[in-house]
Amino acid sequence: MEKCYLMTAVVLLGLTVRWTVSLNSYSANLCTSCRYLLPGAGKPPMFGDYEAQRHWQEITINLPIKQWYFNGSDNNLQYWGLDYPPLTAYHSLLCAYVAKFINPDWIALHTSRGYESQAHKLFMRATVLIADLLIYIPAVVLYCCCLKEISTKKKIANALCILLYPGLILIDYGHFQYNSVSLGFALWGVLGVSYDWDLLGSLAFCLAINYKQMELYHSLPFFCFLLGKCFKKGLKGKGFVLLIKLACTVVASFILCWLPFFTEREQTLQVLRRLFPVDRGLFEDKVANIWCTFSVFLKIRDILPHHIQLMISFCFTFLSLLPACIKLTLHPSPRGFRFTLVSCALSFFLFSFQVHEKSILLVSLPVCLVLREIPFMSTWFLLVSTFSMLPLLLKDELLMPSVVTVIAFFIACATSFSIFEKTSEEELQLKSFSISVRKYFPCFTFLPRIIQHLYVGLLLPWPLPRSTGSGSAGPAAMAHGPSRSAACGIFLDRGMNPCPLHQQADSQPLCHQGSPEGHSFDSETSNLFIFIFIIT
Repeated sequence: MEKCYLMTAVVLLGLTVRWTVSLNSYSANLCTSCRYLLPGAGKPPMFGDYEAQRHWQEITINLPIKQWYFNGSDNNLQYWGLDYPPLTAYHSLLCAYVAKFINPDWIALHTSRGYESQAHKLFMRATVLIADLLIYIPAVVLYCCCLKEISTKKKIANALCILLYPGLILIDYGHFQYNSVSLGFALWGVLGVSYDWDLLGSLAFCLAINYKQMELYHSLPFFCFLLGKCFKKGLKGKGFVLLIKLACTVVASFILCWLPFFTEREQTLQVLRRLFPVDRGLFEDKVANIWCTFSVFLKIRDILPHHIQLMISFCFTFLSLLPACIKLTLHPSPRGFRFTLVSCALSFFLFSFQVHEKSILLVSLPVCLVLREIPFMSTWFLLVSTFSMLPLLLKDELLMPSVVTVIAFFIACATSFSIFEKTSEEELQLKSFSISVRKYFPCFTFLPRIIQHLYVGLLLPWPLPRSTGSGSAGPAAMAHGPSRSAACGIFLDRGMNPCPLHQQADSQPLCHQGSPEGHSFDSETSNLFIFIFIIT
């Protein structure tokens, strides 16, 4: 009973933070011709993503389905043309029916462009909150409740940290989008396939892809994990039956979502052209990925033709995610699946074509799922991922909400997990990676210590409590807060002698002892480090 009360309090706190952020400004938008962000709220001619969501409601309720994705006199695709899969359009249509019932002027064809009022803002914000409450938040709560081998308090703490992740809150409730819907469906998919509800998990993930095509970031881990399960059961027996069932589930779900657009070949092709606009270029605005970083030295977008850029990004993306996918196929496990989700999403974000700054949310979701396993790296990554969207958040005038939510999230993680304890190379699962770095770059001898110095220096400028110095101190003392010795990369061993991180005697690899799933995922976790290194 106490568990239910505490989890309810966590959900209410998450909802309160979300609604508080929604009271602020919203929606800068990208000018595709000049590639610069323009202010959104109350700023013609585009008015930002808030207007995009409202305009899609206007289009879907006033025009027949066959005109939703086509340019015409009533649907100017240059003015926030619909460029998401059919499930997003159906969601907009549902919201439009409610809006029409409340006030038809909100979605009147042509005359409602740029419509902004307090009542309409309240309605639009409420649609995000309701979608969050129906899809994303229940998935987070159920995922945390299903975690094994941890206490009830840890489950509740894990839910608190995930629900307070500032990146998703600021984009959905500040900038204004519905990312929680696709991410929520994806999380339901993770839950399904992790606990052998494979058909339900596949259906949920198909809904995620049909809501936002960016969920393709997570598609290969789902495919490889389920294929590995089929191989493990045997393709001449139960594995083949499972494979057929999965194929039928995926095909049926796509047919149901796309059925209105299968009437004509040109209709289907037009939707696909809208979903994958390769003419937009390699990346948009300031994105914390490889191509944007490399463009500082060499303007790839101006030198190479679009089709060459597309081929290069495809090759780099495919090669970077291939090792993790092969490993997951050969050794399928829920833990391996979670880490492969992180690795593949990072590969797409770092190397793929047409990446937005908000796409980092697709990496952040699987990182939230491994928060309890590698709390130090996960917390740092989630903070840096929020920081990587700072130019967009500044355009939206969301600096203060960003600072407050980031601080709240960091406090929640620092108090819920001993994030300064498991910082040795083995516990960060960076052993093989750091050995390779030391071999070719001798100056990186103390890699974990460098990471911790950066982390503590950036995020903890205030004085830290000193260690008690008792014989029973060591890692256990860190539960009450990191000492100065810990902040400098030094722990006390079982006696009174200082012990460097990379020589800590009682360090253990982060895996379940005696569990067949306790594999090391150095390559996947290394991708986390690579991204954070690029950003900092």
